[in-house]
Amino acid sequence: MGDIARLFPHQESQHKPEPEPHPSQALFGEAIRIAEAMLFAASDLLDEADLEKRMPNGIAIGEVLTQLKQDYAARGVNLVRVGHKWMFKTASDLGWLLSRSAVESKKLSRAALETLAIVAYHQPVTRAEIEDIRGVGLSKGTLDVLLESGWVRLRGRRRTPGRPVTYATTEHFLLHFGLEAIGDLPGLEELKGAGLFDGRLPKEFQIPLPSDDPALNGDEDPLDDDTTPELLLDFDRPEPEEDEDDFEEKPLEDDGSIKS
Repeated sequence: MGDIARLFPHQESQHKPEPEPHPSQALFGEAIRIAEAMLFAASDLLDEADLEKRMPNGIAIGEVLTQLKQDYAARGVNLVRVGHKWMFKTASDLGWLLSRSAVESKKLSRAALETLAIVAYHQPVTRAEIEDIRGVGLSKGTLDVLLESGWVRLRGRRRTPGRPVTYATTEHFLLHFGLEAIGDLPGLEELKGAGLFDGRLPKEFQIPLPSDDPALNGDEDPLDDDTTPELLLDFDRPEPEEDEDDFEEKPLEDDGSIKS
């Protein structure tokens, strides 16, 4: 038999049984399949906590999602993280395939872009605080546009006279701008490198470290069921001109009041 085996080694190898996978590898593979199925079936972002509940015992959801993200990195759809939630999304380099069916979006005015940046970096922030940072009064339409877009949300109420509404960014803001977390927004040095700051900045000038922690701060109360924000969405009003917001804004006096 030994001589035959030496003469026909390929025949001997054909009869060797396949090695059994290690139990932990089999569980990890099954966990990847479960996560993949749940993410494909989800109609919106899926929280890690919901995925973790379905994982086999002893399997870390973070490792599963990391592996799944690598598996889909070169495919037509990619696994993306938004905060602590995940979803499958068309690969960015294939977006042109869907351009025909995409809804044409209207360009934001300068006022809306500046307001969005302030909300993103300074959240939670009130309308008065936005006006103080920009140095001009906000027109009604500026925050309306951002609320309608789904990038900004009502967050809570500040514990100050008048209990003004506080604003914050949403998961759709992160998704639209390709950010996994709000902390991925560019810092001061990155903004300088992009040429977005011209001239000399004050010596103490700093870009705040953005945070979108859902927990309310000590100076915030939750929104009531009957909360009516200062700026109500008015879907029946006529479409404004592109820069209508800018023309309606007026500089602030030193005491914070709007110049007449």
